[in-house]
Amino acid sequence: MPLPDSLVLIDVETTGANPVSDRITEIAVLRIERGELVERWESLVNPGRGIPPLIQRLIGITDEMVAAAPTFAELADAVRARLAGAVFVAHNARFDYGFVRNEFSRLGQQFDAAVLCTVKLSRALYPEHHKHGLDALIARHGFHCEARHRAMGDTEVLWQFARKVRDEFPAEVLDRACERAMKAAPRPPGLPEGILEGLPDAPGVYSFFAENGQVLYIGRGGSLRARVTEHFSASAGGNSKDATLARKVRRVEWEEAAGDLAASLLETALVRAKHPSHNRAAPGREDVFGLRFVPNRRRPPIFERVALTDTDPASWQDIHGAFRHRKEADSVLRELAQHYRLCPQRLGLESGSNCACSAHLAKQCAGVCVGRESFAAHDERLIGALGSIRLRAWPWAGAVVIEERCAHSGREAFHLVDHWCVLGSVEDRGALDLLVADPPARRFDLDVYRILVRWLASDANIDAVRPLDPA
Repeated sequence: MPLPDSLVLIDVETTGANPVSDRITEIAVLRIERGELVERWESLVNPGRGIPPLIQRLIGITDEMVAAAPTFAELADAVRARLAGAVFVAHNARFDYGFVRNEFSRLGQQFDAAVLCTVKLSRALYPEHHKHGLDALIARHGFHCEARHRAMGDTEVLWQFARKVRDEFPAEVLDRACERAMKAAPRPPGLPEGILEGLPDAPGVYSFFAENGQVLYIGRGGSLRARVTEHFSASAGGNSKDATLARKVRRVEWEEAAGDLAASLLETALVRAKHPSHNRAAPGREDVFGLRFVPNRRRPPIFERVALTDTDPASWQDIHGAFRHRKEADSVLRELAQHYRLCPQRLGLESGSNCACSAHLAKQCAGVCVGRESFAAHDERLIGALGSIRLRAWPWAGAVVIEERCAHSGREAFHLVDHWCVLGSVEDRGALDLLVADPPARRFDLDVYRILVRWLASDANIDAVRPLDPA
């Protein structure tokens, strides 16, 4: 059988992408029996809440249009009758299926159906193509769509696609492709249907929640849909930490970002604020310090600890490293001692006076501890070694604006950055002008510094940096 005998091609428009918290605003159904269109039905739906302005602009359905429309409760019987006994077919089908299923669930009713996703069907039949969204199918196959992003207009495209593949492929090929297209992606058993499919193919930050509302995990991804799906695909059926986490997840929330930098900054802020149980413990901002070498001092300590957190990096002089605790600093100094034949006693890593240090006994210290090397010679080598842990110099004369724009959503972000400090992030140029005119003071944050260093390591990202006139 090339295609199932009974199909319902369906599309829903909604107030948002989350099938648990958002609602349907329009639904359209084409019922197909043995390859023939037997029923066409559509209706606006009153969602019982406002439609976000961005959604109104995108799909053209306004609050005024749905004000007098029936609610889903009033349409439930008609919808169920039209879907009964047929395979549920939609583009990114688990998204539409999740919305319909959750609308019935709010009424205390169960709804189940076999589901066929035309995105997966297109991938299976046309693997040579990279894009399989509805716009890509329309352009590739020359389909006609009278009302893109309206329920019936999009459903009509699916009917054209179904007829094309039915006529173009042998029955056995189409049968195998349908089998693949009806296979659901792995997901935690407690996660509502459609959540994963509602995630956008855009950068952002996601949060996993347990049944009691506890935040389990916060992460980020260049594609929210791909990253979260990867979590659950990797953990399916296993006993790993990912599998343990997946079994606890009951809710997923997300926030889109304009790019990787915005997502990284948001992730850091949320992990600090929410303390998710499955993330590594988020370090605080307090007590970060650097080391300043004190020349001409004969006895340890030959370093001063200099507090860095919330200070202005432009005011620093001869600061080496950035550490959260003494153990971290000592570990770095021990590594330098091994590479440059430095004395652990002089570095303050070992106690002792006028006796050989452990490194000298192992022939790894040049002997300043026993008078075989002068303090000046040792410290000259030390100063050279400390250069390897000096914090990066700020590459510009003053503040810069970093611009990000997501091609998928059109979302923009403008970050005002100066000497490794993010002075503010805004989403439009008007707010940016105000921020530039009256920026806050520079306040160093080690995590932000590391995010910026990593992000600016890419030549492509450098092109998004616009230096401001220092004046």
